[in-house]
Amino acid sequence: MSETDVARRAFLRGVTAATALSYSRVFGANDRVQLGLVGCGERGRSDMGNFIKAGNVDVAALCDIYAPHIDQAKQNAPNAKSFSDHRKLLEVKELDAVLIGVPDHWHATIAIDALNAGKDVYVEKPLTLKIEEGPPIVKAARVNNRICQVGMQQRSGKHYLEAKREYLDTGKLGKITLARTWWHGNGYHLRKAPASLATKPDNLDWAHFLGPVKWRDWDPQQYWNWRAYLDFGGGQVTDLFTHWIDVVHMFTGQDIPSAAVASGGIYNYKDGRTAPDTINVLLKYPGEMTATFEATLVPGITGAAVEFAGTLGRLYIDRGRYEFHPVGRNAPVTVVQAHSNLDLDHIQNFLECVKSRQLPNGDVLIGHRSAQASHLGNIAYEQKRQIDFDPVREEILPF
Repeated sequence: MSETDVARRAFLRGVTAATALSYSRVFGANDRVQLGLVGCGERGRSDMGNFIKAGNVDVAALCDIYAPHIDQAKQNAPNAKSFSDHRKLLEVKELDAVLIGVPDHWHATIAIDALNAGKDVYVEKPLTLKIEEGPPIVKAARVNNRICQVGMQQRSGKHYLEAKREYLDTGKLGKITLARTWWHGNGYHLRKAPASLATKPDNLDWAHFLGPVKWRDWDPQQYWNWRAYLDFGGGQVTDLFTHWIDVVHMFTGQDIPSAAVASGGIYNYKDGRTAPDTINVLLKYPGEMTATFEATLVPGITGAAVEFAGTLGRLYIDRGRYEFHPVGRNAPVTVVQAHSNLDLDHIQNFLECVKSRQLPNGDVLIGHRSAQASHLGNIAYEQKRQIDFDPVREEILPF
């Protein structure tokens, strides 16, 4: 590894910034975090509700390109200022933090703008739409000494942390050679636009919604069900696999694949979508391990989980429980139920870090690594070839 590579990776990790980040405002014990929400759709409002539940948060500003979404958010934040452009919201000096709940194609721009404006950021996953967008966001967080948490809530889930300590950190699983992940039947990728959107509403800024994406005439499905279109998101791979591959990274300590292959297609839903409704991804990691993802939207199968195959046993984990199956006939199986709210736990961790200036559980670099792994799967799918990736320089190798 060259000196340049060493310096680059150290910078991205934030080693030179130390563990605690500097900040211009010192919070007192009873000080309230002033929050701005960009993207007041269903997920943004849900996250906002958890911020309010966490306590010591005032939602001071709201932003969306569709006015009724702001009206809905105002039901729980009646005193918040309203904006249709995130840049205007960022001019509100009293804001401490920004919650980003917009579609994926706006994540990088808004996150970097917010970080450069001196705001801490909580951004929904995946961190990026494109693989090359990650390092600039990490840089913006580090240069501006900002907290940036990515919404991969398993990082703060108590039963996830417990399973990792009990079975991965102790070596009870033995050597892990395979991590299986799957997510079937996710309804968000099958949403149908309501009849009220058949004609573009006057109070919906379609041009602003498109932003960096090439122009196309109003299409209610592309607005309402943007996850099904690769111009706006990475389909099931970045929307769902990013969660699960992050669990794999978290548990194994391996977070940069060396190769990716994928296969799938639009096999059932011939509705104009561009993201596959059925997909399989396989990632190879330098530490003699592969990780797989399997997903389909067809109604015959549902469920989502991660399973680690080790030389001493098998660990299954989902958002509701974990199970440990040791090797050996009639060996006792351990089952532990989840005992916390993942979303709320993750938001509380972010708020604690806004005040303490410690790196959060889902730090921006962690979010970049997990999005990057998912992007490699999508690139392999789109290019119909094995993608070889240099885990040191983090570059796709040529044919």
